[in-house]
Amino acid sequence: MYIKKAAPPSGLLDEIEGTVQGHRDGHGFVVRDDGEPDIYLPPNEMRAVLHKDRVRVRTVRMDRRGRPEGRVVEIVQRPDQPIIGRLLHEGGLWLVAPEDKRYGQDVLIPKGALGQAKAGQVVVTELTEPPALYGQPVGRVREVLGEVDDPGMEIEIAVRKYSVPHEFSEACIAQSRGLPDKVAAKDRKDRIDLRDVPLCTIDGEDARDFDDAVYCEPAKVGKGSGWRLLVAIADVSHYVQTGSAIDVDAYDRATSVYFPRRVIPMLPEKLSNGLCSLNPDVDRLCMVCDMLITASGHVHAYQFYPAVMHSHARFTYTEVAAILANTRGPEAMRRKERIDDLINLHDVYRALLGARERRGAVDFDTTETQIICDDSGRIEKIVPRVRNDAHRVIEEAMLAANVCSADFIAHNHHPGLFRVHEGPTPEKREILRSYLRAMGVAVNLGDDPHPSDFQKIAEMVKERPDAQQIHTMLLRSMQQAIYTPINSGHFGLAYEAYTHFTSPIRRYPDLLVHRVIKAILEKRKYTLPALPLPGDAHAQLARRLQKNKAGSQGMGGAPRVQMNTGEQQAWEAAGLHCSANERRADEASRDVEAWLKCKFMREHLGEEYSGVVTAATGFGLFVTLDALYVEGLVHITELGGEYFRFDEARQELRGERTGIRYAIGTKVQVQVSRVDLDGRKIDFRLVKPGDDLLPRAMRDKAGQSPDAGSRSKDRKDKGRAAAKPQPGELARSPIQAIKASVKNATARKKGKEKSKASRKTRW
Repeated sequence: MYIKKAAPPSGLLDEIEGTVQGHRDGHGFVVRDDGEPDIYLPPNEMRAVLHKDRVRVRTVRMDRRGRPEGRVVEIVQRPDQPIIGRLLHEGGLWLVAPEDKRYGQDVLIPKGALGQAKAGQVVVTELTEPPALYGQPVGRVREVLGEVDDPGMEIEIAVRKYSVPHEFSEACIAQSRGLPDKVAAKDRKDRIDLRDVPLCTIDGEDARDFDDAVYCEPAKVGKGSGWRLLVAIADVSHYVQTGSAIDVDAYDRATSVYFPRRVIPMLPEKLSNGLCSLNPDVDRLCMVCDMLITASGHVHAYQFYPAVMHSHARFTYTEVAAILANTRGPEAMRRKERIDDLINLHDVYRALLGARERRGAVDFDTTETQIICDDSGRIEKIVPRVRNDAHRVIEEAMLAANVCSADFIAHNHHPGLFRVHEGPTPEKREILRSYLRAMGVAVNLGDDPHPSDFQKIAEMVKERPDAQQIHTMLLRSMQQAIYTPINSGHFGLAYEAYTHFTSPIRRYPDLLVHRVIKAILEKRKYTLPALPLPGDAHAQLARRLQKNKAGSQGMGGAPRVQMNTGEQQAWEAAGLHCSANERRADEASRDVEAWLKCKFMREHLGEEYSGVVTAATGFGLFVTLDALYVEGLVHITELGGEYFRFDEARQELRGERTGIRYAIGTKVQVQVSRVDLDGRKIDFRLVKPGDDLLPRAMRDKAGQSPDAGSRSKDRKDKGRAAAKPQPGELARSPIQAIKASVKNATARKKGKEKSKASRKTRW
């Protein structure tokens, strides 16, 4: 008798390639190349692989959580990436405990491979033997970084952990040394001389490089009045030639990386802080976007040209804001000759802002913070970055120049890199729709939403107590902006074409845009040099973008550029490289900030603070402290003795017994309970709910929630009248009232079930 073997479930036993992502608890996941859900790797499978390995796996079963579980079939590639950690001497063995706990295994170091390292120091190791099922990885010390408490150690770790290039090549340094110290007479040839135009820079107090200067004056525009706005940008492309040693290093970095107290620049200091920086009272080469702006804030006409300028002043944002607030105050009196220029800039800003509002661009208020450190690198305080009118003046001027550069490239049909921000994917749109319905926001979000729809929602709810929560969800529904030669518009800013032109000192895409604009002006075509192919990080980004592309919505009404296959691939590779390195820089910066905040919070263990919930998940709440602007986790087990259910539609945790709800924006009181420096994690313990949570939960149980007004009509229309409190219920304590309400609701539910059963019998 033959028994036919059952076929495995669809998808099992297939071999799939992907990248291993370790977890500090010992297990891991394979991030699939095809963008499908990750494959779970149990701890025993992780013993022979390391975080970031490329592997081929076979899915063998579904685990108890319904996740596909895999078995490693082959290690396709081991990235040549060092492991950073502390050198330990335990039981006669030398070990390196990885700083990144996703690696999961200590690295054995033979005594002869220690170099000059000493126990307790932070070192960089390279593997000489990979891990095996029954053996730890073996390596050697390649570099000693120093003691863990040395000032700036967190940055030294981050630049190596994220493979941020932090040393210029010898060829790059040699070439930068050969550059002149000031603008030579021959460099001014064939340029517009703007040295008599009072262009000025406006930047932060701690800025060291100045890549943009502005000037504005009233002008006749068409048949009406308006302004002439000049945005002059440092002409980096004059000194950084395509394919040169400096260019190769700049492309490799793709962006400057900003840490507290330190910057890893894209260009050597001689260029970034010297020859290309628009310092006051010296001649500098620049590329100018010269615009005519109408009284209604529209760009009537523009032109680009190379020029030579002489900055007439270096302003700070604080100084300009003070002058604009009081044109007869002490700050204004020190800058009498520039007051009219600043007033003109403020006038054109208000016109541009009006056009922005009519265009429907998304403009949500968010709080950015700045870490203030002492000389030893320890956090002194964390303060919010205050945006004033001076920030907004510069922002609108830069946006106008960027739009003109994108329009210039697109209408001249020349390949280039656009800054593309596409609308939400179908999945994110549906999540947002469900959330808005659950929150009682009466708006119909279509399949092809416009940025103005998002701004309208933000305006509609701004007076609600949960406005911050709704704004956060609107922001999370959008995709990240990328660099690409395919123009799909900028959703958030509501532009049909947008690019980056204004920061070539710190962003490589801006440098490419300058080269393209120069090529168009000179009636030639700019061709990219032979650039390195994107690596794994770029390939993963490309696959994720491809997955999102099918359902995402853009603003693309501008003409598309026709490119041959090889040319398009080259520009796409450059865009992917710049986008991936931008994300790498952000991750490295966040890692350092998280490390500093953890070290800072170790001094505040046991202290209590008020805070606000910034995210709700199935495992707990993320809370940001009001006074310190530090975020930590309140695990769900710290919320009390009842069972909390995560409501995905409303993005909140709700207590089943009391009805207490924790959502984005909820005020709470917490205690700092644990700080994990290695894991960059801070844990809070809930001390007590916000003052209004219990009364509000009581009203919810009684059918009188704060937002009942916006939803009561819907309830009545659907025949679901709110439950009314029983006589005398409101006179009891909150807990008693809630218990009574729950008891009454349970009784009503049983009555309905009994009635329903009797109807079934009759039918």
